[in-house]
Amino acid sequence: MSNSKIRGTVHVIEETKSFGQKGFRKRLVVLEQQNGRFANYIPVEFTNDACDAVDGMKLGDEVDVTYRLSGRKWQKDPNSEVKYFLSAEAMGFNRVGEGNGGMGEDDLNDAFSQAAADDGADAPF
Repeated sequence: MSNSKIRGTVHVIEETKSFGQKGFRKRLVVLEQQNGRFANYIPVEFTNDACDAVDGMKLGDEVDVTYRLSGRKWQKDPNSEVKYFLSAEAMGFNRVGEGNGGMGEDDLNDAFSQAAADDGADAPF
């Protein structure tokens, strides 16, 4: 799977949320892009140890975020509706013009490797 980059201005930084018994953590950051007449808002998710890297972001910062798309199928029980989720999982970020001001890809890859070891069955995403 290849990684992509997106540039935008930090519009929202949510608090870290924990899910399930294994302590899966997720933190949402919303980037704003001006695309002509309309603003575009892109949510990216930082997970587990990467949540702490977001502390280095500030509202209004212009950042490049390296991400990968991730999809998940979830069904509460065999009789319930199947749901599909798509997310942009942040692999790292840099403040524009400051070099590596955030968490690098290698740091986040370690965090994602640990998250992959957890099956995530407690979280519906």
